[in-house]
Amino acid sequence: MEFGKTDPEQLKSINLSLPPEPVANKALLAKSNKKEQKIYVGCPEWGKKEWVGKFYPSGTQEKDFLYAYARLFNCIELNTTYYQIPAVAQVQKWRATAGPGFKFCPKFPQFITHVQRLTNCMAETIAFINAISAFEDSLGPLFLMPHPQMGPNALGIIEKFIAKLPADLDLFLELRHPLWFANGLNKQLYDMARHYDVGLIITDAAGRRDCVHMYLTKPEAFIRFVGNELHPTDYARIDEWVNRIKLWLDEGLPSLYFFMHQHNRVDAPVLNKYLVEKLNEVCHLHLPVPQMHDAQGVLF
Repeated sequence: MEFGKTDPEQLKSINLSLPPEPVANKALLAKSNKKEQKIYVGCPEWGKKEWVGKFYPSGTQEKDFLYAYARLFNCIELNTTYYQIPAVAQVQKWRATAGPGFKFCPKFPQFITHVQRLTNCMAETIAFINAISAFEDSLGPLFLMPHPQMGPNALGIIEKFIAKLPADLDLFLELRHPLWFANGLNKQLYDMARHYDVGLIITDAAGRRDCVHMYLTKPEAFIRFVGNELHPTDYARIDEWVNRIKLWLDEGLPSLYFFMHQHNRVDAPVLNKYLVEKLNEVCHLHLPVPQMHDAQGVLF
C-alpha cells in the first residue's frame, strides 16, 4: 500500500499520535449493545509466497494459502474484488475454505468507484452485491472508496449512490481528498453517514495524518493501519491504538475491524501478532494469537 508513504527519516518529525476522542463517539456508543463484542484482525491479502515457512507452514501450496491464512486471522480486507467481480461459485469456495466465524470485507470494484465514479453503474453494482451475498454469514462490512479526486463537491453523488444500496448492507466509506479534512472532518459528510448508518473508515498512515479523523458514525469501527516496515514507531502507534480501542470497548463498541498494511506488503502479520497480544493484555481479551513458524515449520 503506497498511500501515506513517507521517508523513514521524516518519521522523527511527524506527530504520529492519535487525535483527541470526539465527544460524539461516547453518546453514540452509549446506545449500542455491549453484550457481545467482536474484534476482527486481518491483512489486505492472503497470497504472499514470502509467508511460507514464516507465517504459513513450510511446504504450503498456493492453493492452500487462504486456508492457512484463516488459521491465523479471522478476517480479510478483500481487495481482489476491486479488480474483478467474482463468480458466485468462487465466493462460495472462499467461504467454505475459510470456515465458520471468518469475515470477508469486500472492496467495491474500481469500475464502479474509479472509472464511473459512482454514476451510471447500477448494473455493475447489483452484480457485485449479488456475488458477495454468497458469503452469507461470512460477509463483513463492505468497503467503498470513491476516486481520491472526489472531494466535498461530490458529496451529492456519493449520497445518491449510497441511497440506492440495500439498507441492510454493512457499509464503510473511505475518502482521501484532503478537503474532506481541511477543517476537521467535514460536517456534511458526518451527518450524511449518520443518516444512512454508514461507517467512516479511519486510515492511519504516517504521511496522511488528516485521515486519522477518529469519528465513529455507527457502533462499529473499521481501521486501516499503514505501517513502515516494522519501524519502532509502528509499535508505539499500535500501543496507542490499543488504548483507544480499550476506551471504545469500555464505552460499548460492539465490533471492530483492524486491517494491517505495510508498504512492503510482507511484514503485516508480525505487527498483527503484536496487536493481538497487546489487546489481550490491555483489554483483558482472549483473542487467539497468530502463531509463526521457523524455517522447518515448527510453531513458536
